[in-house]
Amino acid sequence: MTVSRRAFGFGAAALASLAALPVSAQANLSAEDRAVLARAQTYLQGLTSAQGNFVETGPGGQRREGRFYLQRPGRMRFEYTNPAGLLVVSDGSNVKRYDPRLNVFRQVPLSATPLSTFLARNVRLDQGVRIDRVTRMQSGAFAITARDNRRPNDGSVILAFAGSPMRLQEWTITDAQGTRTRTQLTSLTPASNLSASLFRLSDPTRRPGRN
Repeated sequence: MTVSRRAFGFGAAALASLAALPVSAQANLSAEDRAVLARAQTYLQGLTSAQGNFVETGPGGQRREGRFYLQRPGRMRFEYTNPAGLLVVSDGSNVKRYDPRLNVFRQVPLSATPLSTFLARNVRLDQGVRIDRVTRMQSGAFAITARDNRRPNDGSVILAFAGSPMRLQEWTITDAQGTRTRTQLTSLTPASNLSASLFRLSDPTRRPGRN
């Protein structure tokens, strides 16, 4: 079953904020802002394989949590423990979501989701991405508000970085309809030799012999 990006609503894997800002917004970034972008891009490019835990807070305070796995390019898995069994998997070509409570399976092409930028072989924050805002704190923490330059009205994502050494702490997503989802990475560690099976998800609702 395939659905539109608007209908997919796959929680932790959906990225996006508010109406589009002027195209000139990125050109107005300061030298300090551009230096922050360079740091973030270098960090994300180096984040090739990792795992950790997350807490997701959705509209109305709905709270979900679980474990995630990342292997760039193209692969990511969100394995929810609350609600148990909910899965969101990017296999390099498609992003798939299975909810066992409703027995519903959905998928969209990876290229049609904001995950495609984050999971690309080469992460570039200066190409194809519109940077609306860079927020810098005295502590050294910072946040970047960005959107897909090709589809600016689809929404934006706020990526927040902090710590020493620096790491991605969380992202906040607002979709084209104004729905916000905040995902906090409560742990994030490098991982090696992740099983390829983590990034495969067949349609559990498909009966044998069914096309």
